[in-house]
This record gives sequence, structure tokens and C-alpha cells, in this order.
Amino acid sequence: MEEQELFEHFRIEADAGQVPLRIDKFLTEHMAHSSRNRIQAAADAGYIFANDKPVKSNYKVRPGDVITLMLEDPKHDTTIYPEDIPLNIVYEDDQLMIINKEAGMVVHPGAGNFNGTLINAIAWHMKDVPTFDPNSPEVGLVHRIDKDTSGLIVVAKTPEAKTHLGKQFFVHDTHRSYNCLVWGHFQENSGTIEGNITRDPKDRLRMTVAPMNSDIGKPAITHWRVIEKFGYVTLVECILETGRTHQIRAHMKQIGHPLFGDERYGGMEILRGERSASYKAFINNCFKVCPRQALHAKTLGFIHPTTGEQMDFTSEWPEDFAALIEKWRGYVEGTTRDTLNNRDK
Repeated sequence: MEEQELFEHFRIEADAGQVPLRIDKFLTEHMAHSSRNRIQAAADAGYIFANDKPVKSNYKVRPGDVITLMLEDPKHDTTIYPEDIPLNIVYEDDQLMIINKEAGMVVHPGAGNFNGTLINAIAWHMKDVPTFDPNSPEVGLVHRIDKDTSGLIVVAKTPEAKTHLGKQFFVHDTHRSYNCLVWGHFQENSGTIEGNITRDPKDRLRMTVAPMNSDIGKPAITHWRVIEKFGYVTLVECILETGRTHQIRAHMKQIGHPLFGDERYGGMEILRGERSASYKAFINNCFKVCPRQALHAKTLGFIHPTTGEQMDFTSEWPEDFAALIEKWRGYVEGTTRDTLNNRDK
């Protein structure tokens, strides 16, 4: 029988300091969208290779091992093609662009989202610039924000700009602040959350928080301050000292204040407030007004890669976020008015 041709879907080389570790556990830590059970099944089927030889789940990965996942179907074409998608460009020069991304737009092609992304739109916008290759890692997105998060994002047009801006993000010389509506009332008006961000072993699409001094995950620091209180929810500003995946969403859940409307982190449930039917209806209406996590990348500041000038940008709340805040302001005003009226009787 003719041997089945296999196609490479994933490749990784173990670090020089890699301690011996079962390959199923190793791959679970390095493949974001695969569970340990799926990896074990792939190994049993002969799809997991170490140094070009098929191995079972109990194979111990060692320094320098080249681990590959080989499957019978070719990998999806991840080439980025230009797509005529409108962009809200708030600033542009020959080195960079600042884009105010709308909620619902994925920033980069990936599993389940191979087109219609921000980078596809950028490729169209830059299609007449021969030096800009959207498929080159030397240009393009300097950082990312989640699909359902709105707000500011910077794009490098040249390799020099990408390198310069990348270093600023790496050493935390940039300034980024977010506005978010979270469940609960804060006793203090400001604070700092410190905790390593790592993938949740129970849900590979969610992040969780580990102690800062542990060897699990990557260190993350979020500074927060209260902007406005609405009793059962609070409008908060978050300033990132680091920029980890889902950092604000995971950190806020960790301290008991999930983002309002954040289904993945438990914020799409009624976590605070009354048991009345009218309150339940009000909250469900809020979820409809802003059907996503209430998180907006409000400000972005950095040093321009060629002029050395400090660049600072601020974006207004999108309609859904602004409408959500107004609903809560109206609710608080109505509740206060009712309380005063009852007090006068």
C-alpha cells in the first residue's frame, strides 16, 4: 500500500534548557488551541514526530528536539491577501499608522478567521506601496487587541519602525490605557494587580493568573483607577505595564471584578444587584446594547521611531460602549430619584 503523504501543521524546537517532559504535556503548553487529549489522539494515530520519527504520548522531549505535527490534509493557506475593508485611520505618515479598530474585527488571520481581518484591510490600504509586504513579519502590527475589544492600535510601515516600536513595547516605554466597565464595587479608588498570565488548562481559549514569583506564565502588571461608580458596576481605567494576552480580562476576573459582558470570563451573567424582574430586564438590555466585553483601548503613547517625538493619541468611546455607560448613568439617577421620593413620603 502506498504510504499516506503527511503535511506539516506545527513545528517547534525545544530550547537548550528544556527539562525532560512528556511530549503531550510539552505540546499542550505550546499549542494554544489543542487539548492534551487531542494531542494524545494525534500521537496514537502516528501524527506526532520527534526529529522526523513518529513518537507516542509518553516520549520525553529533550533539548534540541524538533517536534512536528503532521496531518493528512494540507495546512490552510495563511497568505494575507488585500481586502477592501474600511479603516478608521486616526494618524498616518511614512513610518506608521494609528488605527481605531472597531469591536468585532479580528486583527490577524488565524484559526476560523482567515480573512476579513485588520491586517487584510491594512494590506489593501498599502497595496500600492511596493516596499510593504503584509506577509513579512518585519512590518505590520506592533501589538494586538482582542477581536471584541475596540480602540487604538499601531501599525509599522517599515522594518526600522517595527524594530523601534517593538523595543518600546518590550521594555514597557509605551503608554496604554483602557476604559472598561466591570462588575462590582471597589473599596479603594486605585490599585495594582500583579500576577503571571498563563493559559487556563481547563479552557485553552482563556487565560488565568498565577503568582508573580512562580515559573508559570509570563509576569503581568495592571494599574487601575476608578472613573465612575454605578453601584453594581464600576467604570475603570486600566494602565498596562505589560501587554499579555487577555491581561485586563484575566486580571480583573482574578480580583473578583470580571468585565461586564465578557462571556469567556464570566461577565455575561448577573453578578451583582437585585433579584427583581425589572433589574434583570435592565441588565439583559445592557447586554444587547453592548454585546461584548466592555473594554476600549482609549489612549496610546510612544516615541516616534524616526523623529524622536512623543506621540500621544486618544480615541472616543464607540457607540455601543458609550450607550452602555449612559444606560447605567440613567439607572443610577433613576434609583437615586426613587430613593429620595420614597424618603419624602
